[in-house]
Amino acid sequence: MKRPYIICHMVTSVDGKVTGDFLSSSRCAKATEIYYDINRTMKSNGFICGRVTMEGSFTGGWYPELSQYEPVKHHNNLKMDYILDDMSGFYAVAFDTDGKLGWKSNKIIDPDGDPGYDGAQIIEVLSEKADERYLGYLEKMEIPYIFAGKDKIDIRTALFKLKNIIGIDTLLLEGGSILNGAFQRADAVDELSLVMAPVTADKDDKPLFTDGKFSEFKLIRTEIKEDVLILNYKKSNKNYES
Repeated sequence: MKRPYIICHMVTSVDGKVTGDFLSSSRCAKATEIYYDINRTMKSNGFICGRVTMEGSFTGGWYPELSQYEPVKHHNNLKMDYILDDMSGFYAVAFDTDGKLGWKSNKIIDPDGDPGYDGAQIIEVLSEKADERYLGYLEKMEIPYIFAGKDKIDIRTALFKLKNIIGIDTLLLEGGSILNGAFQRADAVDELSLVMAPVTADKDDKPLFTDGKFSEFKLIRTEIKEDVLILNYKKSNKNYES
């Protein structure tokens, strides 16, 4: 299947966790700094995050009053994607099943102006159960959206559309754990870019892949900076078409 090349780029603990209080510890600061440095320099067409990560990083939990927006009706209940004629070429792809993210701009406004995020064109990936008034809000904001499943998002459908409708070649998958796991189960993680902090996590912290499955990777790069280990792995068998 023709789809984008997906690089899962994450900070991890030594024991393979990716969310938890360890991320805010002083011993994790260097790993976080390196993670963002890599994010700024790695060649890609943008990044993918789930609703919770997008909300925590960019929207802050704000949500529009949907009664102010006209619902978008589709003939014969055939859901049509909404794509702008002129798009930036650098994308923030939000996997937002029910349409729960509130954006105040159609591009990411990073408070620090980080070039790895700032100015990225937002694309919403939705299921068909998203509120039609939310679609009206997105269109009013000129935020593109695509449908990728009836009740939940189908990873393969979403990636097919991102490649063949929008023309995206490479994306950084930046979590969280549930979304990472969904991509891994769909055989849609082609490379791992892991920045390992010199800490262990608590027992309830989340792993790299929630409900992951067996897969094989080949180590292609290692680097040590201070106490931080940088690892790159590529999938042993190519499972996408460029």
